Amino acid sequence: MSGKKPADTHHTALLWDVGTAYELFVSLHVLHEPELFDLRPSWAAKIRSRIPVTERTFLEEIYSFLNFPLEWLYNLPEPKNAISVIYSLQHINPAERGISLLGLVKGLKPESKLLLKLAERRTWDKEDLATLIPLMCKEEGGRNHDEKALIKYLNWWVRPEDFGNMLLSSLQAYHLAFFEQEEQRVGPVLRTGLDHARQLAEHLTVPELISELSQGVSFDEPIGKELVLVPTFWMTPLVQLEKVGADRQLFLFGARPSTMSAIPGELVPDGLLITLKALADPTRLKILNYLSKEELTPSELSRRLNLRAPTVVHHLKELRLSGLVNLTLSGQEKYYRARLEALDSTHADLKRFLTNTPADADESKS
Repeated sequence: MSGKKPADTHHTALLWDVGTAYELFVSLHVLHEPELFDLRPSWAAKIRSRIPVTERTFLEEIYSFLNFPLEWLYNLPEPKNAISVIYSLQHINPAERGISLLGLVKGLKPESKLLLKLAERRTWDKEDLATLIPLMCKEEGGRNHDEKALIKYLNWWVRPEDFGNMLLSSLQAYHLAFFEQEEQRVGPVLRTGLDHARQLAEHLTVPELISELSQGVSFDEPIGKELVLVPTFWMTPLVQLEKVGADRQLFLFGARPSTMSAIPGELVPDGLLITLKALADPTRLKILNYLSKEELTPSELSRRLNLRAPTVVHHLKELRLSGLVNLTLSGQEKYYRARLEALDSTHADLKRFLTNTPADADESKS
């Protein structure tokens, strides 16, 4: 693997942050893209249906381009919860809310500069659309933003006051419909996850800590001088790494225990179910067989399995979601290797579930 080089993390200082404010935006994405997290679409649709139609439609049209406003969230005042988000937005001029939340004031990215111009101009044209499509309609975390979705987003964006007012109203509606109660459930899990990460940091190197918290992800690119670690509930086991300062990166990692279900009241832990489903597929078992012997890229696996690259990528995403593979990010390339220790955890979780769950437990809760 000549293209790989070890990440320079020797001088990386660890910082810590925790708050359900992050979870407010993460859970929104999960509820709109439940398939990416192997959750029931019917359950997610039921939760979204609690939001009033106007606000629900707005969120559906803008959420994928909103992403996770990590720098804005990191700079929120304490306590970093949903009320902090709503209070802070209320004190921003409606026309500036979207710009502030997305951190576009700096205008460092090409799309940021153009979006700022469009908000000021209050209109967009075909040339603007053609420029933004390759910048904003690209696969990101398994999602493909198409041209129609971008047009809906731009139609809101060029009305800054309406965008800002609807953004606040929609987050308030979502908070009342679901997140206010959910916040009470996930808050303690986040704090426990942060304490656990701090304990691990006492005896692990930074690369080892990242790998442990992410269930097998490592970065070959330099992390930087400062790394902020933030636990999340709904993102488990996926991660997000994003720059939030000149030489500071923020790392979202999953903190939900494997024995706990993401869906409130669900009897079977989804981590266990996802892993068992991943292992039940013959193609994925073949992939794990190859990856147990050596580290391979998706294209290398595609040639060995004689399968189309998109098919292999799909299976690798399922294996990553189940924590069964290690993933190393090196520039634009991804290298995978079997994470065999996950099988021991799965066996222990399955045995614990089968022996500790009451036979007459109510499975109808949702």
